[in-house]
Amino acid sequence: MEQSQDLKQVESRVVALTAEERAEEQKLIRRLQMMMNMVMQVIAQDATLSIDEASQMIADSRRAALAMFPGKELAYDLIWRPRFQRLMRERFRMM
Repeated sequence: MEQSQDLKQVESRVVALTAEERAEEQKLIRRLQMMMNMVMQVIAQDATLSIDEASQMIADSRRAALAMFPGKELAYDLIWRPRFQRLMRERFRMM
């Protein structure tokens, strides 16, 4: 009887931990989205920004994203890289 109560307590802790982990991951995702959107807005709207400065901002945002989500280079390359490439083509008329 006591073992089943202990097992239930452990299970409830595991469920709570995974819920906390999910909440933390969602928080990081929202922060990443906000950061990337801000970078994209600055590049799109700041007329004084040079191509080198925009490229540096993109590189810095990539480093920050990978610091937040280590080992997710492929996800970055699939999601964010095409968006930044399209923005740079549009903003600086690059081919």
